[in-house]
Amino acid sequence: MSPTEATPVAAPDIRAGRLDAVQYRSQFCDAHPPLTLAQARIEADRCYYCFDAPCQTACPTGIDIPSFIQRIADNNIRGSAHAILSANPLGGMCARVCPTEVLCEEACVRNTNEDKPVEIGQLQRHATDAYFDDPGAPLFTRAPSTGRTVAVVGAGPAGLACAHGLARLGHDVVVFDANAKPGGLNEYGLATYKTVDDFAQREVEWLLSIGGIDIRNKTALGRDVTLEQLTQDYDAVFLGVGLAGVNAIGIPEPDAVGVRNAVDFIAELRQAKDYAQVPVGRRVVVIGGGMTAVDAAVQSRKLGADEVTIVYRRGDDAMSASRHERDWARTNGVLVRHWAAPKEIIMRDGRVTGMRFARTQQLGNNLVETGEEFTLEADMVLKAIGQSMLAPPLRAMVELQGGRIVTDARGATSHAKIWAGGDCRVGGRDLTVEAVEHGKVAALAMHAALSA
Repeated sequence: MSPTEATPVAAPDIRAGRLDAVQYRSQFCDAHPPLTLAQARIEADRCYYCFDAPCQTACPTGIDIPSFIQRIADNNIRGSAHAILSANPLGGMCARVCPTEVLCEEACVRNTNEDKPVEIGQLQRHATDAYFDDPGAPLFTRAPSTGRTVAVVGAGPAGLACAHGLARLGHDVVVFDANAKPGGLNEYGLATYKTVDDFAQREVEWLLSIGGIDIRNKTALGRDVTLEQLTQDYDAVFLGVGLAGVNAIGIPEPDAVGVRNAVDFIAELRQAKDYAQVPVGRRVVVIGGGMTAVDAAVQSRKLGADEVTIVYRRGDDAMSASRHERDWARTNGVLVRHWAAPKEIIMRDGRVTGMRFARTQQLGNNLVETGEEFTLEADMVLKAIGQSMLAPPLRAMVELQGGRIVTDARGATSHAKIWAGGDCRVGGRDLTVEAVEHGKVAALAMHAALSA
């Protein structure tokens, strides 16, 4: 009997409502509760307030970390928030999702003499949350109008950061986004337990409060507007289009019930008004080794899946998900299997029933199959092996390399009126905080060009 004809013992089982209401609330509450006031004060006092602080150098947006922590210690929450948001206008979300353990906290000098850095991410969240709960007078105001208009394509972290920076400098900005809500991956691509209480939209609402930014949702580049049209109608254009395409897993992908893109699964859960309405398999296999794979796998478990397995073709250290994310997956009952490459999706009667894998090994610079295979039963297969840019609307206007947009260090493309940043830019690292920095730097460069 061929692997395609092999029939797992159990029948496919994908359904919603695996848990009761209390369990759903428990599973999808804040994964990492915020610090209390007392805890924040104690943690702030652990900071050495270093001169030329290595933590600040390690932050892609260059937040003055010692300064904002000192202000927490002094009970100056507004001043602390100002220090954060002036460098990173999406500092609230970044405090929740940044891999601080490999950025600012890894650089903390506390690591030299003890095994616990200052909890910079948690302190940043404490300051921004407290400010958003009671913002008072605006932190920032717009400069006098320049009379210039700029189009921003994409309302994700890069586009929003660019729009905010341009608006502060007095330009009028129109943001075009294909989705029903602004926010990009902050709204559609992050695990629900990382950003509870609709925080992504609360942060966007604050960012737009500066004025001068017009968001036009459900407006897609290439469908509703063209890049050529935007360069004619606006003084400058910023592309923060992200990576909307999903990479194939390298084998035939039958149109089978239960085979899904992990990003679509995560987006469905993020937009669900009732988690009990989101179906999940009893046995879920996730293909990939990044943060999306971890988010999809952990949320499958939290929805009530009995068995969830992440399968990755290389070893643990090669996974792009951080050590913290990998540990989080295992803590939540996800099995991670390494050194295995997908070979076949097994199906019966139009429904996925399992996957066949080849064991792999590293020989020199090459990843090769050993000749040994195994099969995992599955009701649901989630593909999470990376995303790619949908390039056709751009190809004739800007230089591309490897499917991404070529820019200089300040975001300028090969077209004199177009800048770009975030994941769509060559060299992007799939980090929210880096996308914010791209947008911030591009806004300054565009302002200089428009003011010349």
